[in-house]
Amino acid sequence: MNLEDAMRISASGLNAQKMRLNIISSNLANVDSTQTTEGGPYQRKDVVFKSAPLERSFESILQGNTEASRQGVEISRIVLDQRPFKKVYEPQNPSADGEGYVLYPNINAMEEMVNMMSALRSYEANVTALNATKRMAGKALEIGR
Repeated sequence: MNLEDAMRISASGLNAQKMRLNIISSNLANVDSTQTTEGGPYQRKDVVFKSAPLERSFESILQGNTEASRQGVEISRIVLDQRPFKKVYEPQNPSADGEGYVLYPNINAMEEMVNMMSALRSYEANVTALNATKRMAGKALEIGR
């Protein structure tokens, strides 16, 4: 594997974890949102990752380069959590139904914080791998002196 591929793999991981952190932040920001523009409470979102081939250059495609099977990561889709909403008795709330119940989002703040810590650790691991690749490239250049 060349250094460029190693950097691309780390960069794909950084992008995927950044998107995951954005979704988690959105979930946490809407933990008490009982009304959305679509109607009803906010529904928790989650990301689904998939492996994806690294971008290949036009030259490598023309030459039939078989090393292009290196895989990175990307988000294949964002899914809505199908768990039921929380039903809370609050007859004074303007969002209450005829029986006095309010539907709150299906978000567990503790679960979202654990997911956020996991995403941050993955992001940090990709930064570490990227920095190690940069150091290797620097050492390789020093050999030529």
